[in-house]
Amino acid sequence: MTSKERAGLKAQAMKLDSIFQVGKSSLTPQMIEAVKDALRKRELVKISVLKNCLDEPHEIAEVLAERTGSEIVQVIGKKIILYKKNYELEEKRKRAEKREKQQKKLKKNIRHKTGRV
Repeated sequence: MTSKERAGLKAQAMKLDSIFQVGKSSLTPQMIEAVKDALRKRELVKISVLKNCLDEPHEIAEVLAERTGSEIVQVIGKKIILYKKNYELEEKRKRAEKREKQQKKLKKNIRHKTGRV
């Protein structure tokens, strides 16, 4: 991941709320599976490490990234941001953008033919 991509992901993550909290029991297999599922659906996930967790956020981030196949975007304080590219979502976005461009072009042609500019 380039620094430019990482900066863009950090900017996106600023708007996100944490969807997971790592607490006293630290990382459990269920937590790791839940993070995997979230990464599949969202690509970008923010996780909070609670004060009662005995493990360091950097260590938790490394373990999570390894076990979920994701990349660490940032660990700042008690917040962890992970990213995993989902190629299926990327294809859906591209198809939606293509459809949107075609619709705009069609609307433009209709306005031009009817004399409404």
